[in-house]
Amino acid sequence: MQAVLLEEFQEPLTVQDVERPEPEPDGAVAEVIGCGICRSDWHCWQGDWDWFGYRPDPPHILGHEPTGRIVSVGEDVENVEEGQEVAIPFNFACGTCDLCRNGRENICENHIGLGFMNQAPGAFAEEVHIPNADLNAVPLPDDIDAESAAGMGCRFMTSFHAMAHRAPVSAGDDVVIHGCGGIGLSAVHIANALGGNVIGVDLMDEKLDRAEDLGAVATVNAQEVDDPAKEVRDITDGGADVSADALGIATTCQNAVNSLRKGGTHVQIGLTTSEEEGMVSLPTDEFVAKEIDFKGSLGLQPSRYSEMLDMVESSKLDPTALVEDTVDIHQVPDELAAMSDYNTVGIPVCNEFSN
Repeated sequence: MQAVLLEEFQEPLTVQDVERPEPEPDGAVAEVIGCGICRSDWHCWQGDWDWFGYRPDPPHILGHEPTGRIVSVGEDVENVEEGQEVAIPFNFACGTCDLCRNGRENICENHIGLGFMNQAPGAFAEEVHIPNADLNAVPLPDDIDAESAAGMGCRFMTSFHAMAHRAPVSAGDDVVIHGCGGIGLSAVHIANALGGNVIGVDLMDEKLDRAEDLGAVATVNAQEVDDPAKEVRDITDGGADVSADALGIATTCQNAVNSLRKGGTHVQIGLTTSEEEGMVSLPTDEFVAKEIDFKGSLGLQPSRYSEMLDMVESSKLDPTALVEDTVDIHQVPDELAAMSDYNTVGIPVCNEFSN
């Protein structure tokens, strides 16, 4: 089968023929129908995140936002069947550790990152393996097809968990999203659906226009003001109730925190680059004096996908609205290369995997 291979960090990616996966006893293999192309794939290609455990040994197949159709299952699989269309979370869980048993399988003690770790070759490929498939393959409702659901990968479902669970956003909350790439625009759309008054902050007018299309009530071009955080505080008459850094650089994280009112909540969605290496300085005394909460957010529990899917079925959420472009597998390397300049708007999706 064809797959996008990382052969050396920061060197051009190539499409090559590789062996098809075989299901492990508890696993399943899915034919990939769609796979989002995400900045996290770019980070992996750059060799970032060794401090986070997301640095596979090349050669390695990238891609972590797939939907697919099950084509084979292992002998121990009980609930997943051939022919089912499924969403596939990137944060594979074991289902048996204390965190999994307490509904926090997105941060499973035995977490395996699809496309980011040696144990889980990625989904820029004709087929992908799903370990512990009874937990990690999420059947799609009949009226949500896998091609449409391809926009619900890491960026969308992570933003859903961040806005719906970690913040959580309530009706009337002022919510500011710093960084309006794919994950930021997803957060704008979801926070708006949850009843928030959303403000988008970015450097590109095109991304800010998309934020308004997705429900933002105001936007701030950070290049055109001296202090983006003060601009947000002025718009919200004192500061936002919820802020999110959807990019993961020091500037956006600090600006997001400084956008908050007293008692506000910051949700960190974006992971840092090799420049920060996981460490960003923050106004600690402000956290104390203003009783600000700082929360991380990773992925979405498979057991809570039904909440997101219900909102899609009822048309409160529309992941297809985030899909900017669809490409074939041979265009994936160029799409990732374009992310070096932060010019990608919305979510590009690969939906053709063979010649």
